Amino acid sequence: MTGAAISANLAFDPRLAGRLERLAQLDVVPLLEGIGAEVESQTRRRIAEDKQGPANEPWPEWSADYAETRHSGQSLLQGAGHLLDSITFQVDGDSVLVGSPLVYAATHQFGDPDRGIEARTYLGLEGQDYDDVVGLIEDYLEELADD
Repeated sequence: MTGAAISANLAFDPRLAGRLERLAQLDVVPLLEGIGAEVESQTRRRIAEDKQGPANEPWPEWSADYAETRHSGQSLLQGAGHLLDSITFQVDGDSVLVGSPLVYAATHQFGDPDRGIEARTYLGLEGQDYDDVVGLIEDYLEELADD
């Protein structure tokens, strides 16, 4: 995936480490698809509603010059909706990537000091979003235990 994506290694979380060993022998694609869908949804919510980063940090405002080019009602990262619409996930082997293939997605995520653009982090997995993904994995493992 070009543009910007995140990577979070949940295998070291003490709530999961012991049980994840069992997954090595299982088809985890359904679990990874569920995680991807959840993180995609969280990211879309962050752009469309929260308008802040994954650690609840507010995004920097537009520069005055750039703000003059925006139409009424447009918000950071959601002008015509292309970034929001481009957020997707892809399962790749034993991992899942969530991000955007748009070239400028990386500029928003990481900033561009040469162009005076501050980072407006929208990809990430922290706080309640992280706990929600851990909960998905725990639920999946519970279902395995019941079989």
